[in-house]
Amino acid sequence: MIDETVEEIREMQTHSSSVVAVKATRALSELLDREFVTLEEYERDLERNAGALRRANPSHASLYNAMREVTESVVGETDTVDEAKTQTRETIERVVEDVERGKRRAAETAAETFEDGETFLTHDYSSTVLEAVESAVRDGLELTAYATEARPRYLGRKTARTLATMDRVDAHLIVDGASGYVLENCDRVLIGMDCIVDDVLYNRVGTFPMVAAANQVGVPVTIVGSGAKIIEDGFRFENEFRSPAEVMLEPAEGFSIDNPAYDATPMSLIDEVITDEQTREY
Repeated sequence: MIDETVEEIREMQTHSSSVVAVKATRALSELLDREFVTLEEYERDLERNAGALRRANPSHASLYNAMREVTESVVGETDTVDEAKTQTRETIERVVEDVERGKRRAAETAAETFEDGETFLTHDYSSTVLEAVESAVRDGLELTAYATEARPRYLGRKTARTLATMDRVDAHLIVDGASGYVLENCDRVLIGMDCIVDDVLYNRVGTFPMVAAANQVGVPVTIVGSGAKIIEDGFRFENEFRSPAEVMLEPAEGFSIDNPAYDATPMSLIDEVITDEQTREY
């Protein structure tokens, strides 16, 4: 379960960073079924596996926080293996609930900001944004959504398919380069976040040019996500550079292929950030 989850995170089979954090945390429950002779052996195994899960995607702040919370709540805090397992189980349940509650509350707050007939542009795949949209239309609002395809893994196609299943949502899929073209039809840009560190938003590559274009034409930008993704200290963002094969299958003759997973957007270009804790205006 742990090894499979590590591979799934590395291959980005799970797209939302909140969902990644929950899956990784739950995967640690595999340790509860293993036999350990000493407490030290259990703690070493917990730290090793939490570290492997964290390193599977070092750009995810929510994953980093979840793994740190589990290890710090268990290692050095108990006297026996049984006590450590009980502490691990309780911490896993608490961390999962905290992540899911934060995501849920952020979505509920964001849902209240929609206006009937609103048109918005979104990028990548954010389960929190989708939950907010679903809640808004459930209350009777009608919305128009433009979703970029989010190359090269086309995560936006999953977003468009999900939006298309919602009643009262007119869903459109566009290529990434068309975001500037549709902005004149949009009331705002609404996207999730991987994390915010030192007044910089880190999110799926393509976020920065979209936000910069929106800023240029006067379309407000709203970020939605759990407050746990806003990091004050202890976390250093590490970008991930994906396989060139995601961009082009043919041999690259005479040139190299750069495939960064994320980009950095100055918070000065953002209008507001909606979290489970508060709404911050910039």
